[in-house]
Amino acid sequence: MEFTIDGETVTTDEQGFIDEPGRWSEAFARALAAHLGRELYVDHWELIWYFRDYYQERAVHPTMHQMVLDLGAQHGERFHDRKAYEQHLYRLFPTDPIHELCRLAGLPRPEPDT
Repeated sequence: MEFTIDGETVTTDEQGFIDEPGRWSEAFARALAAHLGRELYVDHWELIWYFRDYYQERAVHPTMHQMVLDLGAQHGERFHDRKAYEQHLYRLFPTDPIHELCRLAGLPRPEPDT
């Protein structure tokens, strides 16, 4: 796929993972989200930036388990239960939160679980 962002073409593979991660921008994330028929709200952006920061610091993607542990308790009493926070993540990203977040955050495709 190709997206025109600020007059420049940014390409992705057939699954929507950016070809050149250094060309990622918030405008790209918005364009990809629109292509997927989705609007990005504050909760989405917090997760996108969490993914980018986590990857930059560790050179690996966070797992669902790690994300729930890191972020669930931060979102107040209603998400103190890990399962409730995981369900919240699936409401935001119904198909596959990890893959969807990697696409939107401009990160490489995650390795399959072994």
